[in-house]
Amino acid sequence: MNGDQRYRLESLAVPESLEDLHVLLEQVGREHPEVAPADLMMFETAVVEIAGNVIEHGRPEGRVSFIFELAVLPDRLECLLTDTSAQPVPDLDDRTMPQSDEDEDGRGIALAQMALDRIDLEHVDGVNRWTLVRNRH
Repeated sequence: MNGDQRYRLESLAVPESLEDLHVLLEQVGREHPEVAPADLMMFETAVVEIAGNVIEHGRPEGRVSFIFELAVLPDRLECLLTDTSAQPVPDLDDRTMPQSDEDEDGRGIALAQMALDRIDLEHVDGVNRWTLVRNRH
């Protein structure tokens, strides 16, 4: 990831780390007023949904760590989120929003896919590597 500006956060995958992500993305907005607020908001939605998934489903619970690396590029926002979860990697193909308003499971990845231009996930050397890309408009 080659970027004009890079940001990094290392944390345990616990609920409190979501606040750290919000704070970091607020900093990105302050330091990059040229990034459209809508692009940053959609990107933040996707990042928080994926990180929330890692927090909720990562195993062993409370012992999973993650590294969030963000590059602000002239044409896109791109991040690599790696996590150490032993949980099997979810399938990203054919994710759709649940039809029932009462069914909250399964919304995170579908929401992230709607907010992003690209989302990839691979399991390499014992870590999950999420690549999230939002083109700037």
